Amino acid sequence: MKTVEWLCIYFPLTLIAVHTLIRIIRYFYPFPMPHFMAALIDHPVRRRLIQPPDETAVRHGIQPGMTVLEVGPGSGTYTAAAARRVGVGGQLVAIDIEPRMIERVQFKAEREGLTNIHAEVGDVYQLNYPENHFDLCFMITVISEIPEPVRAMQEIKRVLKPGGIISFSELFLDPDYPLARTVTRWADEAGFKYKQKFGNWFCYTLIFEK
Repeated sequence: MKTVEWLCIYFPLTLIAVHTLIRIIRYFYPFPMPHFMAALIDHPVRRRLIQPPDETAVRHGIQPGMTVLEVGPGSGTYTAAAARRVGVGGQLVAIDIEPRMIERVQFKAEREGLTNIHAEVGDVYQLNYPENHFDLCFMITVISEIPEPVRAMQEIKRVLKPGGIISFSELFLDPDYPLARTVTRWADEAGFKYKQKFGNWFCYTLIFEK
């Protein structure tokens, strides 16, 4: 009986306390997600019930033949879904400042036979691509990990084609979860035009246009 009581009452309270503590720490000391947390982020419940990778790629506006940029690919699950969506006629470029994250993406691409993925270590403040290069850029639970989000968005805007899309998906369970209005304000300051929103406060996708 005590075990059931602990699971029903104390376990959820413990999770809430830990989640709150992590949010406080990361608020005052922002840092990129360590590579060893990739497996925790890529949880089956998240992939199947909350943010299905294929559905998320569609939400972001990714279309066959596009040249797409992903910032902060994590373990590469959503990268692979986006690559399948753009198809052989498109390309998916994934950048991260953490080399081991890039190694995970490269391993996943090779394992799944996805030849249209190019993963590289990169600086979102200084992208190694010319102006008007990408059709679309997306981030999944990443933008609030970036110390200067507006500056990052401005650099992404530079490499997007006219009318290009930048999209963000956020999940409340993420320790860095930002409110939709916060992301909208950042995008507005960076010079993007609001286009569409999917979801709700718990799990949402925001789309903006250059």
